[in-house]
Amino acid sequence: MFNLDLTFAILHHLAVFTLVGIIAAEFVLLRPGLSGQRLTQLAAIDRLYGIAAGLVIIIGIARVFWGGKGWEFYVGSNMFWGKMLAFLVVGLLSVPPTIAFSRWTSSLAADPAFAPPPAELARSRRFLHAEVLILVLIPIFAAAMARGY
Repeated sequence: MFNLDLTFAILHHLAVFTLVGIIAAEFVLLRPGLSGQRLTQLAAIDRLYGIAAGLVIIIGIARVFWGGKGWEFYVGSNMFWGKMLAFLVVGLLSVPPTIAFSRWTSSLAADPAFAPPPAELARSRRFLHAEVLILVLIPIFAAAMARGY
């Protein structure tokens, strides 16, 4: 028998795990010496990051409005709002690296020997480290929320 709430939960979790996997891939690729094909690959993965984040949001909204717990459960939960704030902060922290990746791929298109300046690379890595740090809070808030805190 089809269960809409279960379907939303499964899709939401798959989207979140995809997002985490993509962040891990970015983390691996964003290293000193980044250039050429790896830079192009990083930019492509970052586009997938945006798509995955969009799916997390869309499916999450669907869960709130059409899931089994009802929107009242979510709106009244401080843990839900903590989770939303953490997700927002992660999203905002992802903007500067995305802008840098776009700029770098444009530079690479103009000059196949282009490599990001070490200072810019280090700055983008700091943002990615901050994203990962805040991302850890999301499952903590989710677990507390699921238990009624």
